[in-house]
Amino acid sequence: MTTADGMRRVDNEEVSTMAITALRTPDARFAGLPGYAFAPHYRDDLPGYAGLRMHYLDEGAGNARVALCLHGQPTWSYLYRKMIGGLVDAGYRVVAPDMFGFGRSDKPAEEAVYTFDFHRDSLMALIRALDLRRITLVCQDWGGLLGLTIPMEMADRFEALLIMNTTLASGDRPLTKGFLDWRAWNNANPDMAVGRLMARACPQLSPAEAAAYDAPFPDATYKAGVRRFPNLVPDRPDAGGAAISRKARDWWRNDYSGTTAMVIGMTDPVLGPVVMEDMRQTIRNCPAPVELAAAGHFVQEWGEDVLKGALPLLK
Repeated sequence: MTTADGMRRVDNEEVSTMAITALRTPDARFAGLPGYAFAPHYRDDLPGYAGLRMHYLDEGAGNARVALCLHGQPTWSYLYRKMIGGLVDAGYRVVAPDMFGFGRSDKPAEEAVYTFDFHRDSLMALIRALDLRRITLVCQDWGGLLGLTIPMEMADRFEALLIMNTTLASGDRPLTKGFLDWRAWNNANPDMAVGRLMARACPQLSPAEAAAYDAPFPDATYKAGVRRFPNLVPDRPDAGGAAISRKARDWWRNDYSGTTAMVIGMTDPVLGPVVMEDMRQTIRNCPAPVELAAAGHFVQEWGEDVLKGALPLLK
């Protein structure tokens, strides 16, 4: 990897880009993951992120409408493996990036690098670099916290929304007890066992599937993003991302004219039915949600049921 300061580093070694030192997970850790036989794609030329490499999946016809699938914390594009095939069969080109700090994307080593704007701007840069249009935003968790603030800036590129267990954190409302408990647990476990967490949250996962969620993180040094994200949720009006989230809330309420499908994992203690009902009231012309009684926070792991409920609403 050639960086802005001319250094060249490769798998499992530090890479430096301008003032950012990042880690790159060895490719071997992604070999043979169950259900994830997708070709990797990379961009290391995103404006403002020179030298940092972002990974994304790109499946389906290049000229089709686009399903832009945004993951949250502590997951990565592996979370969408059960939805990608169904979306392609329904006529979508599926683009599923790994945010910096997650998946096969480079992982800045310093937690201070991870800010709301750092991630939001990188996603917008990828959309522009790939010239994505006719986009259906597919989002959950941080995929929504960030992703829901983007369409108002690129309204000509977006036409629909598939929203799952997420919210807009506007900083002018108290955070839920469920989230505060999650943030406290996250902060008390700086080397979070991601695979074990996913196995508890999604008991249908096989041991190999649960272990796949650990693939991006050989050790705790790779988990700066995992540690940082819960502490980036805007919790006061002047927090990073709060003002743009309030602006987005107004846009979804007053200006959005696209199609929406909402799917709720009903057992989610953090961003569950109460939070999602508030989001339904926020999104203009949002229909009644599809409620998945058995699903929890990581709704995409119930992907077949998600698509069965959502796709008819997005036609």
